Amino acid sequence: MAQKFGNGRWIKEGFLDNRVSGTVVGRMTFAVLGQVDVCLTGDFKGEIAGKAIRFQNSRFEDDDLAGHALCDFEIPQVGEVSLISFDPHPNLAPHPYIEWFSIGNNHYRIELSPEDAVVLSDEDAAKLDAASTTIRVALRSQLRSTRDRTGADWV
Repeated sequence: MAQKFGNGRWIKEGFLDNRVSGTVVGRMTFAVLGQVDVCLTGDFKGEIAGKAIRFQNSRFEDDDLAGHALCDFEIPQVGEVSLISFDPHPNLAPHPYIEWFSIGNNHYRIELSPEDAVVLSDEDAAKLDAASTTIRVALRSQLRSTRDRTGADWV
């Protein structure tokens, strides 16, 4: 099992939408890969549960190493939320944290600076309706639990 981009440098921007309970859909732009649709089973946690978020990574790097590191990245990304929160751990300063397992059994984690992400207003989130619905309809049939991992794999 691989864990990718713990430092988040190869993620440029994106949105994630949890306004339909039990599903997180979105679109993220990665170095080398471009836009990737995302459909995950699960929900955001804490103050962002049931909301839509948008982010722009201030530490984005579009370097040659990204192509080598991301060569096995599944497109689209389908899987299960591990933890998506703006306050992931009581002993750490609040910050956007996005973690999931793909149905290909890969583990992904993106940590952003606090100023890199926002919770969208209802009005701004409504602008995502068409894209979110398109992604959900196209990918929901592929969703399944990824919990057949060992306990050490599940964070």
